[in-house]
Amino acid sequence: MKKPFAVLLLIFIFTSVQAQKNKFNLLIGTYTQNCDSKGIYVYDFDSKTGDFSFKNATEKVINPSYLTVSKESNFIYAVNEFGAESTVSSFSYNPASGKLDLINKQSSKGADPCYIINDDKNVIVANYSGGNISVFGKNNDGSLAEAKQVIQHYGKGINVQRQEGPHVHMVHFSPDKKFILSNDLGNDKVYSYAYNPNAATTVLELKDSISVKSGSGPRHLTFSKDGKFVYLLQELDGALTVFSYSNGILKKIDETTILTKGFKGTFSSADIHISPDGKFLYASNRGEANTITIFKILKNGKLLLKGQTSTLGKGPRNFAIDPTGNFLLVAHQYTNNVVIFKRNKNTGALTDTGKKIALCSPVCLVFTKN
Repeated sequence: MKKPFAVLLLIFIFTSVQAQKNKFNLLIGTYTQNCDSKGIYVYDFDSKTGDFSFKNATEKVINPSYLTVSKESNFIYAVNEFGAESTVSSFSYNPASGKLDLINKQSSKGADPCYIINDDKNVIVANYSGGNISVFGKNNDGSLAEAKQVIQHYGKGINVQRQEGPHVHMVHFSPDKKFILSNDLGNDKVYSYAYNPNAATTVLELKDSISVKSGSGPRHLTFSKDGKFVYLLQELDGALTVFSYSNGILKKIDETTILTKGFKGTFSSADIHISPDGKFLYASNRGEANTITIFKILKNGKLLLKGQTSTLGKGPRNFAIDPTGNFLLVAHQYTNNVVIFKRNKNTGALTDTGKKIALCSPVCLVFTKN
């Protein structure tokens, strides 16, 4: 009798371990002023089925519109987008329970921070309305020290409504962490900064900058899986530019668009991500478009259009692909939900699962271990 019981026990343990491997935490940052939101939400997400369940949430956190998780998944850092009073916050994070507790906050040193990244030493923030980059040191307890460097951008573009001054929209580590790339929607430039993580004040030193098409408004970028190419999405004209990348230097090699031929409505390009296997690139578009455009990445780094899918909501500001590559989730700022799509790993195509997370103004999705 003992043998069958032992076999059953082993099967149960194996099944439990496999089930746990499929589970991730999904963190969602929101805007909190136009509807009822507590701030940051944590959901349990099953990457095999696309099922989800509420796990935890913060209380009364103002506009945590962008999040980043520490390497050990024990701290979360968030921007608090609130005009001239904007801050950056640190939270302790328990992946098992999903509990987040505020540690401290610092002035963002620039209005309306919209992007945030971190490593072992620093937290780096893009301030959109401030037109600058702020660098904060990390203390051992995960708290944020005061800003040790603020880099101000200058210049403007031809779009008088949107480019009246600099608007830093992103900061992004190069794969080797030796450089930080930064897009400025306001002056149509992408900057490359040498990264000195242990420096007391000069953490970022300008290495190079490259101008893109006037009035295009560079918003978000991402690196190819091998780090040899950079893909830049422009918010104001829908362009998607391909650069070769080496040692902090970008060189344009191709350009396409996420707009369908003859599209006449309003649009606003938003987010861009590459599938975990590095084979497909996705880009979202807002306004009256509300689509995700799908490209296959060719061996020479260039892009081949594969199709376009409605995001089934309004304002797909951010989206994320789960770590297994099975699902793509779209956060809709204006229809207050996260729509879950099944992803075909062979074709890149997206299929609606019918599953949605109803939530006030979701604008940032981040997967962590659970």
